[in-house]
Amino acid sequence: MLKQRILTALVLLLILLPAMFYRDPWPFCAISLVMIAAGAWEWAKLNGYRAFTSLSVGLACAGLCSALWLLGALVQPTPELWRGAGAVWVLVGAWVLRGGVAAWSVHRPSLRLAGGLVALCLAWLAVAQAKVIGINFLLSILLLVWVADIAAYFAGRSLGGKFIHQKLAPGISPGKSWEGVIGGMLGVLVLAFMWRWADAAWAVQPSSLYSQLGQKGGWFLLIAMVFMTAMSVVGDLFESLVKRSAGVKDSSGLLPGHGGVLDRIDALLPTLPLAMMLYSV
Repeated sequence: MLKQRILTALVLLLILLPAMFYRDPWPFCAISLVMIAAGAWEWAKLNGYRAFTSLSVGLACAGLCSALWLLGALVQPTPELWRGAGAVWVLVGAWVLRGGVAAWSVHRPSLRLAGGLVALCLAWLAVAQAKVIGINFLLSILLLVWVADIAAYFAGRSLGGKFIHQKLAPGISPGKSWEGVIGGMLGVLVLAFMWRWADAAWAVQPSSLYSQLGQKGGWFLLIAMVFMTAMSVVGDLFESLVKRSAGVKDSSGLLPGHGGVLDRIDALLPTLPLAMMLYSV
């Protein structure tokens, strides 16, 4: 399993890193479009749709994202869209997690399917716009999620349950602790203020998300990072809830050793649109 995990990670890095650092944004946008379409295929399967319908949903997702690309949405400012997407993620995320696993299957499959398709298309548009803004800006968003996940893992492993005995969401993801969430937030805060300092010290342009938000003051940056970290947890829990409802461990087996695409991007689904929302303020 470990060997598979490492090999898959290496292959993904060999594909993604050259595209990410390539001067023109289209290779990265194209690769991320394929991954989002694969995520849409997984989403349909998780919500009980059969093979042909799931494949059609994946192709529909690719078609919608391609249409946005052709219509010039990657280079057009869309602040109203990101504000609406951010508000929906906060409200719907809280509502779904509060209902728990049992309530998820009560919602109509077509509604669940449509909601996931919209969320995936918006995540692709957000990451594509971030790439158009610049590699420094894009990496600052992606690393926010990765650092939050890594810091939460180690904090949860070493401190989980020692200070706060109640689990974060025992009915959805029993292994997650409040100590892990707090550790993830602290890790992101360290990342944000160090990155902001580096941007200023080396006059990096375009500046990172942290420097953009820091223009409104250190307290605004602090609150924004706590909020973003919390929403990355919401994305993680949301997918765990859907998988538990479907009775599966992974969203698919597309990425040997890692599960499926949704297993890798779940925390990015809310944080990408929310990052663009904060950037557009």
